Parts: sequence; C-alpha cells; structure tokens
Amino acid sequence: MQRQSTSAPPREEGRPRAAVVRDLQIPEFITVAHLAELVSVSPIDLMKQLMRAGIMASINQAIDYKTAAAIVPGYGYRPLPAVEAARSARVEEKAEDPSLLQERPPVVTVLGHVDHGKTTLLDAIRKTQVAEREAGGITQHIGAYQTEYEGHRITFLDTPGHEAFTAMRARGANATDIAILVVAADDGVMPQTIEAINHVKAANVPIVVALNKVDKPEADVERIKRQLTEHGLLVEEWGGDVVAVPVSAKARTGIEDLLENILVVAEVAELKANPNRPARGVVVEAKLDKSRGPVATVLVKNGTLNVGDHIVVGNVRGRVKALVNDAGRRLKSAPPSTPVEILGLNDLPQAGDILEAVANEREARALVESRLQQQGAVRRHVSLEDVVNRIRTGESKELNVILKADVQGSVEAVREALGRLATDKAQVRIVHAASGAITESDVFLAVASEALILGFNTTIEPSARRVADAEGLEVRFYNVIYTMVEEIQDLLEGMVKPVARDVVEGHAVVRVVISRSRQAKVAGCQVSDGRITRGAMIRVLRKGQVLYDGPIQSLRRFQEDVREVGTGLECGIVLAKFDDFQEEDVLEAHRQEQPQTAGR
Repeated sequence: MQRQSTSAPPREEGRPRAAVVRDLQIPEFITVAHLAELVSVSPIDLMKQLMRAGIMASINQAIDYKTAAAIVPGYGYRPLPAVEAARSARVEEKAEDPSLLQERPPVVTVLGHVDHGKTTLLDAIRKTQVAEREAGGITQHIGAYQTEYEGHRITFLDTPGHEAFTAMRARGANATDIAILVVAADDGVMPQTIEAINHVKAANVPIVVALNKVDKPEADVERIKRQLTEHGLLVEEWGGDVVAVPVSAKARTGIEDLLENILVVAEVAELKANPNRPARGVVVEAKLDKSRGPVATVLVKNGTLNVGDHIVVGNVRGRVKALVNDAGRRLKSAPPSTPVEILGLNDLPQAGDILEAVANEREARALVESRLQQQGAVRRHVSLEDVVNRIRTGESKELNVILKADVQGSVEAVREALGRLATDKAQVRIVHAASGAITESDVFLAVASEALILGFNTTIEPSARRVADAEGLEVRFYNVIYTMVEEIQDLLEGMVKPVARDVVEGHAVVRVVISRSRQAKVAGCQVSDGRITRGAMIRVLRKGQVLYDGPIQSLRRFQEDVREVGTGLECGIVLAKFDDFQEEDVLEAHRQEQPQTAGR
C-alpha cells in the first residue's frame, strides 16, 4: 500500500494520491513500463490503476495518450502531449519535393520453380558483372548485392523464393521494383512458376521473364511463351508488355541482354529517391552472429543511412556501429537502393521490418512504442465483416480469394463455379488457386493481397494455421461445392450468415498401427502439438490430403481411457468409421466454435 499524507482526504486503498502538480510530456503511445518510470511508481501499481479504469494491459503493452493522460493526474502530474515525440512516431513516406529526387538503382528479385536455374543465374550475374573487388576484400553472402552494367548499378535481392517475397509485402515492405521470373525452356511452366506469377501480379510489380537453358536441345521457347499467355503474361513479340529474354545461366549467354532489359524497365518506371533525408529501408534478412551480435541486412529505400545514426528497425532500436557491403568492405554511408549489413541493434529484427533513422534515442523510443501500439490495434487482414461493409458501401468491387483444393480437378471445378458468381456490386477475383494443403506462403499472400482463403476438401499446415491466427486471417473450409458457392454468393450480396468457426486443438502423428482381433485398428500416436481431447473431431491427413473426418471412439493411455492427451505424450486412438491408418499419418483434432462464443 502506498503511504498517505495525514492531511490528504480519505481515499480507497491502493489508489494513487495527487500531490504537487508537475507537467509531464506523454507521447502518442507509451508502454506501461515506460509510463511507470516517468511517474516514479512500480509498473504493478500502474497496471492496477489501469485495471480499475477497465483497461487490461501488460507491462510491455503500449497505451495511447488519452488513456495515459487519464491516469497520471492521480500521481501528481499534469499530462501534456509530447508533440515532437508524437510527430516522430508517425514517420511515414511523405511526398518529396521533385527537385530533390535523384535516380536510384532498381531493386530486382529473382523468382522461379526449383531447378529452373535461379541460383545459377544469380551466380552468373554476380561473377560476370559485379565491379572488381578491392585487394583484400572478402566476398560474403548478405542476401543482397549490387552489380554494375554500362555505368548503371542494379541491386539484386537473393531471397529464398516467392514465399519470402510475399512475406515482406505482408508486413508492409514493398522492397522490389522488378521481378525476374526464371522459366526453364526445356521444362516449362510448373506449379511453383504459377505461384510466383500470382504473387508478383498481386504485388503489381513489372515482370521480366528469363527463358533459361535455351542451349539445351529439348528447349522449346515458343511453347513456354504459349504457357505464359495462359497465365496472363503476354510477351512483347505477341503484342503484350512482358519482356522475355532467352538466356543460358550455365553457358553465361544472354546475361548482358537481360541486364539491359532490366535497365529499360527501370527507366520506364522512373525510379527516384531523395538521398538527402533520414534513411528509410527494409530488412532483407537478420541473424545472430556469435562475435558481432544481432546483424541485419537492410536495403535502404530512401534517404542515406550513416554510421552513428539512431535507428528503429521494427520494434528494435539501436545506433549504427558499422555498415558492411556484400564485398565485405566497411562503408561510412549507404545511399538509396544500397544493401548493407548493420551492426549496433540491441535485438534481432524480422525480415520485412521497416527501418527508420531518427534524430535521437528519445525519438527512437517513441517510435518503438508507437509501433507496439499499432501492432495491437491495426491489422491488415480481411474479415467477412470488412468485406461485406466494403461491398455495401461500394468501396470494393472485387472479392479477392485464394483457393486450395485436394486435387487439380477440384481446383478447376471450384474456380469455374466461383467465376460464374457476380452481382451488380462485386465479383470474385481468384488471386491464386492450386491443389494441396494451405501453406504459410498462401497465408502471406492472403495478408498482402487482402484476400480470403477457401479450402475445399483440404486442410491447413500447422505453421500456416499459427500465422493465420496471429494475423486474424479468415480461412474457411468446405467439402460440398454447393455450400461454398451459396456462402460466397451471399457474401457478394452483402448477406453473410454467421457460421461456425473451425478451431484446431492439436495434432498427433501415427507411429505404429496395432491390429486387434474383433476390434478396429488402433493408431498408436504421439501428440506433436496442442492436445487431443475425447470429444474432438479428427481429420486423418496423409500427405496433406483429408482421408476422413469424424469423431473419436476411444482415447487411451496405457490401457486406460482418458479425457485428454497433451503435447509430447503417446496415446492410442480408435475412430468410429475409419481404421485404414498408416505410419506418419497426421491426426488433426478440431471442433466447431459457434459464432456467439467466438473470441471468448
């Protein structure tokens, strides 16, 4: 209990006592811990006061100015808005004075199907075109590098694939100016090629197609161009606007032609930035180095980053101790479109996090607290309510959908059925459609393109489920095509009916199948995550496909019936109408949560 002045009026136990009034500047957003420090009380006391005001906040959670201003008078402070700090907490890309803008190098990402030569092409460009290294320079892989062609620099992002490309976009980082789509001329358009096309089109980024392996006897360039047309990419020779360049990464032919075309596309895009302003960039990758601590590879998008700058990267702050380029050389500054490794952060950021250079440590703290608050309050996902409201108000004319089904035949059937749905107000736009389970890549694409995910006779990977839950993303599952069509039709007409939400409780992997006379087969399982409860429904998944969905008949541990089995424990499961188990099958426990109980 806090001490009371003998002259103070009676007060409720535990409540703060107003004393001498002093001015206290409070930023737009501030964490509970920081506010407690400013008013010289323990965070626990402050949390209690917030609870009395009906606000549940943890020690590291950010609260807004209005909430903080209502609390601090009780501790003897007069709240004042910290204008300067609040302004710094809203650092955004602002309209630049055209006279200050200068041409900057294009940023290029290379995407394509596995084994189509993406890595070989990057190596060919790097070895033949990168400016000569200084003596003693150490070449290193930092996830991004620059090459030079005819006096112009080009920045390449060496991302793992379209998943990373879209994951960055999902976090609000549009790092890429041009995408190179690598297609092997002897193989053609493959599933990952289609995924890459859909991801790049959703990002509205210009595409340059690199027709690789044209030196092989079985190469058929015209066939590839026809296949590209089927997926909305019409090459220039056929009257379209997509540049297609024949190359051989292995023989290193056509590389100069490819680079020249990249520069042409960049010239049309008129890529410019203002180097004479505080830096703004995006994290390409981050790692923890044993000797150097947290290291982030950052692409500077605007402004110039200097050694000694105070920076905020995502929710991490620090001061730049060193800038290192892909040649291993230390730089004093990094202008727009330059990729560099940064040393000096106090923690590890995430790929796709936004970097901001600020004036001092105080502004850095204010910006971090602003972002913490925004993370809790702002979501870039789409809910059914959002969709309906946009359609009703006429704000949206399209419903973006990502479709995953069990087999390709189902994909085509559902795509055709959804394609026929159109009202005066809106129509369905298929952003991406493929067979198989819903993956993290699908979820990131849905977040980036503000789409709903529809699953038909398929399931969602556990990692993708975690990302979807974290983003609050709408994922709906169906096993009857007519049900799906009816619900989407209602949605387009703005008449969404509340439906039960599918909640996954846990997964178990079949380790052994036990056959018993006069009894159904028993699946000897180990719970890999979550829990398995006796009242749950079970989906049997084999290589991503749903074989069965029904109730548990028996759940046992060591011959005893149990109500629940937790993560890491073994159990025996018998299903009511399924016993065709195989080792490594995944049993997914789930339940239906009714709309009125959702979110409780």
